[in-house]
Amino acid sequence: MDVRAGVDAVWRIEGARIIATLARMTGDVGLAEDLAQEAVADALVQWPESGIPQNTGAWLTAIAKRKAIDHWRRRERLDDRYRAIAHDLEEASDAEWQPIPDDVLRLVFTACHPALAREAQVALTLRTVAGLTTEEIARMFLVPVATVQQRIVRAKKTLAAAKVPFEVPDPNEWPARLASVLGVVYLVFTEGYAATSGDRWVRREVADEALRLGRVLAGPMPREPEVHGLVALMEFQASRFAARTAPDGSAVLLEHQDRTKWDRAQIARGRAALEKADATGRGRGPYGLQAAIAECHALAPSVAETDWERIVLLYEALGRLAPNPVVDLNRAVAVSMATGPASALRIVDQIADAGQLAGSHLLPSVRGELLARLGRVEEARSELTTAANLVRNERERDVLLVKIAALDAGR
Repeated sequence: MDVRAGVDAVWRIEGARIIATLARMTGDVGLAEDLAQEAVADALVQWPESGIPQNTGAWLTAIAKRKAIDHWRRRERLDDRYRAIAHDLEEASDAEWQPIPDDVLRLVFTACHPALAREAQVALTLRTVAGLTTEEIARMFLVPVATVQQRIVRAKKTLAAAKVPFEVPDPNEWPARLASVLGVVYLVFTEGYAATSGDRWVRREVADEALRLGRVLAGPMPREPEVHGLVALMEFQASRFAARTAPDGSAVLLEHQDRTKWDRAQIARGRAALEKADATGRGRGPYGLQAAIAECHALAPSVAETDWERIVLLYEALGRLAPNPVVDLNRAVAVSMATGPASALRIVDQIADAGQLAGSHLLPSVRGELLARLGRVEEARSELTTAANLVRNERERDVLLVKIAALDAGR
């Protein structure tokens, strides 16, 4: 039995809820993650001998709770509160352990406290909620691993120093945190939708957790269009999960997907969420516009029959509302489908000339595809090779290598 793989799998699925449960108990997000990691270290030592327990989340949480009590005892701080926790631990059984799902939402709100810088909010949430390693987060944002580690450590210390409570804030405090919360929820979703590294193209359990959090947020915030816009976007994208991978786990790109596998009920939920966003009468924000783009894809019978002109217009609006080189790159792809690769290549070259997306595989990947369509095979091969060398997800690399092989075969 590969215990390391088993522990990693458990952490991917259970990690956020374990940390959230511990944070509710201790009131300290940083301590909660440290305790959870210590429990994982114990699992790596004990499970090879004892086997993986049936209720892994309960096992890890119980071990972490014991470590918390030992920590307090060492510091001679076992007051009435901690005695109560110790009593609960002694009385509880593994079968009774049920992490409260909304604790994860509290964890997100805590990590997105205004006392933290935006970069720290994102790093801490991706670490504690999505379960990403510091290496994965660093690759996602093209920064050194040490930078991510420093952000996470500083974020924990700041939350502890500010005595930030582990709770969903009062409604009058939501606006100050909403943009950050929505941003990190969507980052968690995108990591599940298209993993930045590893040997899986899709991490469904991560994306599903982000979508669940979005739905929970939408309940008490009916007049916030961007909450509904984000839920709509995630519903549309999640509807394609069954078609995004082949039986062997390899990636299936949009143009090759079997659209009969798309979840029509989920598409309907996406459309309903987008209608709720529009019903607020406050206009579409960045998530609403992205959801509208995803809706175009969801309703199209095929790639050829997609309303690419409308998608180009939506990307232009999105680019003005939320300027971003990735948005420009996606607009270039839409332009290539609407009017041809030559005009799209000019947009991509402008992004490259501005020095944007340096170090990312996205730009050479798109540029290589456009050059191939223009018959500039050698240049295309060079760009796709660069992209393959930069990408960190094995499944995505395989897609690029297949494209390179196709160019070689066509010589």
